[in-house]
Amino acid sequence: MGKVDHSSKNIKLAFVINLLFSIGEFIGGFLINSVAIMSDAVHDLGDAIALGASWFLQKISNKNGDKKFSFGYQRFSLLGALLNAAILIAGSVYIFFQAIPLLFNPEHSNAQGMIWFALAGVVLNGYAAFKLHKGKSMNEGVLSWHMLEDVLGWVAVLIVGIVLLFKDIHILDPILSLAIALFILFNVIRNLIKTMKILLEGVPEGIDIKEVQSKIEGIPGVRSVRQLNIWSIDGEENALNLHLSVEAKSLDETNTIKEKVREATSGLKIKHSIIEVE
Repeated sequence: MGKVDHSSKNIKLAFVINLLFSIGEFIGGFLINSVAIMSDAVHDLGDAIALGASWFLQKISNKNGDKKFSFGYQRFSLLGALLNAAILIAGSVYIFFQAIPLLFNPEHSNAQGMIWFALAGVVLNGYAAFKLHKGKSMNEGVLSWHMLEDVLGWVAVLIVGIVLLFKDIHILDPILSLAIALFILFNVIRNLIKTMKILLEGVPEGIDIKEVQSKIEGIPGVRSVRQLNIWSIDGEENALNLHLSVEAKSLDETNTIKEKVREATSGLKIKHSIIEVE
């Protein structure tokens, strides 16, 4: 089995686990009256959608350019991030409306039910994180950390469930649900800002465009650099275009200068480059 097929298989497995478990959480959270589990159900559903979209859109994003999308389909991978962000933000707002009133009027939660769900959450999400962590692709590595966050969330639910077995402190359930929702919202907004920066063709993180320009202008034969643009295609690979004013007596000298420019920008993960020479 090829590397891409193995990656898709691991992502598909994590998707199925999260989808089925989130459905079980919605049902179980309602039955045992735990808003904390309901909030994590929203989180897991968002994860499932992210995994499903990643699995599906990854296949599309690997397609080469055609008459409809001449640059290729790489940015389709960003659609999953936008879809996931919208669902998780809506879910977090829903949890706020559910949990805040319970801070003032806590309801009884089934501690044993919370513990059983937490144990299942640790095992299933832990298994998904382990499978993704064993993968070699960058996509699997990022998703494995996302699954690990889920495991830690379930450890928190487990601790609250154990406390509720011995102490009648049911306000802990809505407090935990709000903490989970705030944590999700913080990370979603942070990732949404990154995604929007890519879609708006901002300069990729970690790249100083003035430093790049200075480096190119230091190449022998280059007079000046104009209209230097660097942007990200999908968050992993970048594109570059620029206008060069050069001192060259032949086409070969011009091509040599252009090759040196590509060498100077080789560490910027440039996949597409357009270098115009004056």
